[in-house]
Amino acid sequence: MATRWGPVLVRLALGVPMLVSGVGKVLGVGPKASGISGFAGFLSSLGVPLPTLAAWGVGLLELVGGALLLVGLLVRVTGALVALDMLVATVLVHLPDGYGGIELTLVLTLIAGSLVLSGPGALSLERALFERELFAGAVGQTARPD
Repeated sequence: MATRWGPVLVRLALGVPMLVSGVGKVLGVGPKASGISGFAGFLSSLGVPLPTLAAWGVGLLELVGGALLLVGLLVRVTGALVALDMLVATVLVHLPDGYGGIELTLVLTLIAGSLVLSGPGALSLERALFERELFAGAVGQTARPD
């Protein structure tokens, strides 16, 4: 049972930076404020197709995904999407800066991947609402009660 508390801390470690980043992208406030137009301009400068649509997709994923991770709902699915998001950011944006550039996004990618494998842990909205972990069987595991 004690091992089921680890994912709760991992969710917090990923949920907070995702939420802050998403608020900055979507609402244009906070320490990472760019707004959708600013982020779309950045994506356009990288050659990303449909930069405004991509900016909305990434911004909403980080905003809503960060919130979902914090409360522990749809954790495995959100973890997979965030892992993909951070992997793309690592390769597309940060890789040219070497290891110092990829440290954070690489760690966030791996943290997100660990949540795909572990699920939400003991304290989660998934358990409160459904009395089990959602999508546990999708990664070859069975949901376990704590």
